[in-house]
Amino acid sequence: MKMKKKVLIDIMKLRELESCTNEAIDPELLRGKTFKTIREFASFWYTCRHCEDPPCVNVCPADALKKAKNDMINRALNLCIRCKTCITACPFGTLMPNLFATKTDGYKYFDLGNESDLVKFAESFDHDAVAVVEMDEKPEEHIYKLSEHVLIKERKWAAETE
Repeated sequence: MKMKKKVLIDIMKLRELESCTNEAIDPELLRGKTFKTIREFASFWYTCRHCEDPPCVNVCPADALKKAKNDMINRALNLCIRCKTCITACPFGTLMPNLFATKTDGYKYFDLGNESDLVKFAESFDHDAVAVVEMDEKPEEHIYKLSEHVLIKERKWAAETE
């Protein structure tokens, strides 16, 4: 059986881009949740250090950030005033400032549940930060499954346990 196409997003390379006007959503990740782009899911799930008492949540003047039971930080778009105080408060620098930019003219959204859009999303980058692949996650190579359609390449942070 042929493996399904997925998009592989290299978060480290994506951070190097001066601007990024291409965003993607995945219907699988949005079921019953608030609207979030793939980059926001990836940042809060894989890059975030999941602090016990997260400074980003504590300093948010709009009360837009909450820590979920699974330790993932969730941002309420309708409350977020995009002041970027959370970015400043994070002692690890894990949040990308352009995640919180107001998306206006020039932004393109792609539905990664649609294979045609998935390919168009990858092709919209003139940088090798995003690629179409036919593979599964490879934790030994820092490639993790975000959804059925999305793989993320990121150095996943994990607390050392004794």
